[in-house]
Amino acid sequence: MIIIAGRLRVDAAERDAYVAGCAEVVAQARTTTGCLDFALSADPVEPDRVNVYERWESEEALARFRGSGPDTGQTALIREADVSTYRITGAGAP
Repeated sequence: MIIIAGRLRVDAAERDAYVAGCAEVVAQARTTTGCLDFALSADPVEPDRVNVYERWESEEALARFRGSGPDTGQTALIREADVSTYRITGAGAP
């Protein structure tokens, strides 16, 4: 399993528009084979922060999605990114 998590920084005045502009990508990801979860959300405390969370069955599923996702032009709005990829070998209920 692959988890991608972290944060993006965009101009505070543009954050809500940025998140709304990502809706198509989120919807597409969630219907992609191998996607277990995908979310981009406005942070409730920091006005310039967008939280990123993705969970994929495999590297292959993630690579297929990344190769087919739409280019929305959202990348140009990102001022800073702190996002990491985690490769999970086991998981269970807390």
